[in-house]
Amino acid sequence: MIEKTVLDCLEANDLTAYMEVPETFPTGDFCVVEKTGSSYNNKIFSATIVIQSYSDSLYGASQLNEAVKGIMLNDLLEEDEIGSVDLNSDYNYTDSETKRYRYQAVYDITHY
Repeated sequence: MIEKTVLDCLEANDLTAYMEVPETFPTGDFCVVEKTGSSYNNKIFSATIVIQSYSDSLYGASQLNEAVKGIMLNDLLEEDEIGSVDLNSDYNYTDSETKRYRYQAVYDITHY
């Protein structure tokens, strides 16, 4: 499962990461990994993965987002099942309802 591979890679780089926001909202910096789409063609899988970077400040969220981008675009490629990782987009995605600072990055990943 590609989400687990991404989650494990983030955690191996000392980031706190979840597959969903915990019921009790954590303090400090953390990431949430979500697969928003996938496809399969010629025995090759591709997935769209979204990573939301949360922090107590907007600056902290942007810094965490930059750290995540470095991990995704470098370290994740070292995994045997990963063919390519492309950053589709990243942007401020502060939750106006909960007033939680976050950035969101969207990745297109080819995997086997």
